[in-house]
Amino acid sequence: MSYEQNLMKMKGMLKKSKADSSTQKETSKIVQASSPSYESQWLAAGLEKETNHYGTVYKKIVDYDEFYTHGKYQLTELTATLQKWKSSGERHPLAPDPDKRLLFFDTETTGLKGTGTLIFLIGLIEQRGKGFRMTQYVLPGPAHEAAFLYATELWEKPVTLVMYNGKSFDVPQLDTRWTMNRNLLPPLPKHDQIDLLHGSRRIWKHEMESFKLPAVEEEQLGFVREDDMPGYLAPIIYQDAVKNGRAEMLMKILLHNEYDILSLVTLYIRSTELLLQEELSGTAISLTNIGKWYADLKSHSRATAVLEQVIEEYGTQHPTTHFHFGFLLKREGKYKESLDAFGVCMTKSTGRERIIALEEMAKILEHKNKDCTKALQLCGVSKGLLARDSSLSASFSMRMIAEFTKREMRLKRKLFPGQAQDSTK
Repeated sequence: MSYEQNLMKMKGMLKKSKADSSTQKETSKIVQASSPSYESQWLAAGLEKETNHYGTVYKKIVDYDEFYTHGKYQLTELTATLQKWKSSGERHPLAPDPDKRLLFFDTETTGLKGTGTLIFLIGLIEQRGKGFRMTQYVLPGPAHEAAFLYATELWEKPVTLVMYNGKSFDVPQLDTRWTMNRNLLPPLPKHDQIDLLHGSRRIWKHEMESFKLPAVEEEQLGFVREDDMPGYLAPIIYQDAVKNGRAEMLMKILLHNEYDILSLVTLYIRSTELLLQEELSGTAISLTNIGKWYADLKSHSRATAVLEQVIEEYGTQHPTTHFHFGFLLKREGKYKESLDAFGVCMTKSTGRERIIALEEMAKILEHKNKDCTKALQLCGVSKGLLARDSSLSASFSMRMIAEFTKREMRLKRKLFPGQAQDSTK
């Protein structure tokens, strides 16, 4: 047999060996772990059993009719919420893709981080017709993790996940667990993410002290949890349920998770109500935060509309509104109006806001109005405030004093060019 024939024979044997190995690997994929010994206890507690070719998962399904209310809101108000986003045409972090399935999503885990941390509960709720269906998947043990993840159907196609702190916690955890099972599971697509924690902080900054979900529920949604199991006990209760089969306390964790997910729906409704409102509602603080958020997103027309409404309603009672409005007006080239807005801050604001407003006024006076005398006066006023205001940080004060000193020198050169030349001799 020639050398080439031997090579071809060896190549064929290699292919066969690889095929055999692949077949063995595929066969290993479908070997199911046996159901846990405590299955009857979990089923008796109200969980349902589901099996797939990876193993066993337990779940709880709850259906809510169109009249179901959580706090002050009916779940079906979500329909109008989604229509508002569609009609607005806004490109916003809370705006959903109308072509993607919308899922409200939350997890419970055995820890906070690390590859050894397991997700043991995944809760999902979505609108179905006029009602809603919530499905909670519970992991019976590490041997069934692939079955547990597969059962969520999050691998099927990209969706929009609405979460609370999900970008920082839930999704990274899900990615980690999926990676650990990547040899078994289909790839996890990249899902759109709407994080209502980020949205709540933008809307109610300086208005709320805590952004833990129960605090937001009480203040914004009118929902107060009764007999709720603290989330930090969830890992301990789950470990006990797996070790001893006791599911009574585990069901309380499912109730805690159910509250979380229902609040996601109503918080999304509430947030959209404020962001896309046609008539003024909310406080001067929250509305100003919204206007600034739109400005940061370059949605200047909506930002202007919101801030103008606040000023019309509250006048100069909330100078922070004028502060952000001043930047918008300046960006639009309305320098006189911008000076007026920053002027309110000069007399009504305190701290950093007042100093930055004075700096903006000095810039406009120098570069646009060509009024170097007034600009120079403002520099002196600002330096005096910086020297006296103990609430300002040392680093901010030093930086701004340096900026105003440099501006003073430039203005003096413009105002007194002869003196500037004499000083250089």
